Amino acid sequence: MIHYFSQTGNTKLLGDFLKDNINDSKTIYVGFWTDKGNANQETLDYLKTLHHQKIFLFGTAGFGKSEEYFKRIINKVKESIDSTNEVVGSFMCQGKMPDSVLQRYLSLKESDKAPKNIDLLIENYYEALNHPNEEDLENLKKAIV
Repeated sequence: MIHYFSQTGNTKLLGDFLKDNINDSKTIYVGFWTDKGNANQETLDYLKTLHHQKIFLFGTAGFGKSEEYFKRIINKVKESIDSTNEVVGSFMCQGKMPDSVLQRYLSLKESDKAPKNIDLLIENYYEALNHPNEEDLENLKKAIV
């Protein structure tokens, strides 16, 4: 079973890819978008309803240059999973962000409240526009094998 929540279509793309590439009826594949370093609230609420299941987590995040960041997200999500469940795997990749994020960054850059890393944030926004891509999908496929 594949169950996902997608705000901008990134996680849906991964979920649809899984539908076409897995034949595992014993695992629940749970997808999410990242909200403040954790899965979105709907996903967290759903995970709390699962008991005695094998779970594969997959998600997307706007920031994606750090595997360590992805691991922190997955570990945070695992905190919402009942101990009777078994997480059998996980996958995270970068996902494009809505234009409103770029507009917020550009406004910040023009203000006196711009964070020191504002140029890095803007650069990351443009990098994220290319994700999830074919390489991400291939890496997802490898993660479920």
